[in-house]
Amino acid sequence: AYPLIATALLAAGFVLVAMRRGGPGDHSSLIRGLVHAWIGQNILLCLSSMLRLGLYVEVYSLTELRVAAGLWMGLVAIGLVLILLRILLNRSNEWLIAANLASLIAMLYISAFIDFPAVIARFNVVHSQEISQEGPPLDLDYLSSLGPSVIPALDLYLQMLPGYLVDKRNQALAFRYYLVRDF
Repeated sequence: AYPLIATALLAAGFVLVAMRRGGPGDHSSLIRGLVHAWIGQNILLCLSSMLRLGLYVEVYSLTELRVAAGLWMGLVAIGLVLILLRILLNRSNEWLIAANLASLIAMLYISAFIDFPAVIARFNVVHSQEISQEGPPLDLDYLSSLGPSVIPALDLYLQMLPGYLVDKRNQALAFRYYLVRDF
């Protein structure tokens, strides 16, 4: 995600310099074409990174870092689209900066209302090998490290867990007990 952010910032900086009103991009179709090609390449890079993140989640389950990477990639994608809109609609650099700030503030505001550990825990339980017969086995150690908001997901896991997985049930019950006690 970090190299992706760096390339998006470079693209934005290049657009701010080369495509400003009265700048070199206004007078040269070559510069304009190169800017479009570079932004297109960054969009493909962003889509490729999102696909790879989806594959990681599918194989290794969801984690807080993967959620953060997904949010950053989403912001980068929005930023790239805003750069294209700035060029195509002939908006100002101030508009581009304000629109990117608005998307960042909106993302932070919405994220403040989401209990990410609970979402991660529920996703991992529902997609675990023990419950869906696909995906990776549920990592109870990681789940318990997310804190007490995973208790409802653990309850769902215990409710849906097949009866023959007694060791997993006992381990999940122990983690649940310690989470409730610490809470």
